[in-house]
Amino acid sequence: MSTTFKDATATAPKTGNGYRTLWRWHFYAALFVMPFLVVLAITGTLYCFQPQIEPLLYPHRMIVQPEAAPKLSQDALLARAQAAMPANAQATSVRVPNAPDRSAEFVFRVPQQGSQSVYVNPYSGDVLGTLSIDNRFMQVTRMLHRKLLLGKFGELLMELVACWTLVMIGTGIALWWPQGAARMSRAFVPDLTLTGRAFWKSLHASIGIWLAIGAAAFVLSGLPWTGSWGQGLKSLSTRANLGAPEGSWGGLPLRSAVPGQSASAQTQTHTPSAGHHHMSEMESMPGMTMDDMPLANVPWAVGAVKVPSLAAGESGARIGIDRVIGMMRREGIDGGYEIALPRSADGVYTVSYFPADPKAERTIYIDQYSGAVMKDIRYEDYGAVSKAVSYGTALHMGRYFGLANQIICAAISLGLASLAVTGFVMWWKRRPAKSVGAPSRERAAPPMRGWKAGMVLLAVIFPLMGATMIAVWLADRAVFRPYARQTS
Repeated sequence: MSTTFKDATATAPKTGNGYRTLWRWHFYAALFVMPFLVVLAITGTLYCFQPQIEPLLYPHRMIVQPEAAPKLSQDALLARAQAAMPANAQATSVRVPNAPDRSAEFVFRVPQQGSQSVYVNPYSGDVLGTLSIDNRFMQVTRMLHRKLLLGKFGELLMELVACWTLVMIGTGIALWWPQGAARMSRAFVPDLTLTGRAFWKSLHASIGIWLAIGAAAFVLSGLPWTGSWGQGLKSLSTRANLGAPEGSWGGLPLRSAVPGQSASAQTQTHTPSAGHHHMSEMESMPGMTMDDMPLANVPWAVGAVKVPSLAAGESGARIGIDRVIGMMRREGIDGGYEIALPRSADGVYTVSYFPADPKAERTIYIDQYSGAVMKDIRYEDYGAVSKAVSYGTALHMGRYFGLANQIICAAISLGLASLAVTGFVMWWKRRPAKSVGAPSRERAAPPMRGWKAGMVLLAVIFPLMGATMIAVWLADRAVFRPYARQTS
């Protein structure tokens, strides 16, 4: 049975403890967050199970029958893949599988068509088919999760959603907090004897309190990947020597030593003059970072590392992919990594190993001619912030401790979606006519200095959110004030 808005608000505590103020901020946060939480929950759950879902979606491309015969060399498989692509297609990376029943995957950039994966049977050399990188199901799911397929605007919008979810969680805990030990023992379980909006409120509160810690961890572990705050954190942590190791964020313009090129010529190219960069330096260092590379997974700590030069130069005898794979095997890494291929005469091989255990992360630069390791960035080289982000990412994606991690992440995601649904039902049952239904204000608002300090702190830490806080406060005063008077 529906409850009127006036009756619903009358049941709220009327003491000057700030209950209505907290409820009002909780309402505004939820009003903004709820629709996006459903999208985040569904896409996040799907992406969490990517290792299981993708082979089911594309079995004829990704899955092969293991054979007793040895696999063909990666260089031979790449040649087969290249032959199946248009003449102007350029190979950009190789994804080395870690299971005998997986096909070899090579990524090509095709002008006017974007990037495409080519799948090759590693035993027979048969080309199994292609997939568009941008249009494959999991990539679309990932972009929906990160930016709603709306580019930079969508990325900033989802960052705001994450920040306001923290407000929703904090105010929700404060509203739920029971008075007295007797009520505390019952507050974790919904009261199934209730009916109407009271039942939905009890269910909503119980689900929310069980999810609070996990939901906050979800939000905080996802924020480092956002386009505004995440990039700022990466930059600040690097400057404070808490991010990637010193010298790997653009200070080492590594290049392969091109055979036949004099040492003096290489030195002139590698070393900028004191007052300005040499022209060849400017042409060869366009500012590409690891995040720009054609790699599906790049450790957060090295995302802004400058990629060694891709400038054109004299050609020479390049070592093959198989030699790079052999080097990785001697390091104890048998598969599950990607190799970005050199796209010019003095470019390098870049190996990105992003396993479930962050402590095993590696980013390795290899000279394409000599096979010398030019830079090897490991977890031990990360600063404290990068180490924390690596673990947060592994847990956030459901990778760290296998299926159990995936199930926990799915439970938290779907639980957040259920909060959005139950919150909507509660609002629907108490909605007033011709009004947004914001809870009424306190007649004598308490100081609430602690909460105000907390909100200011959030605004300072998350500037984008701080700007929207001011906008919400102004809108509440100018737009929603008449409704508050009607429902007081």
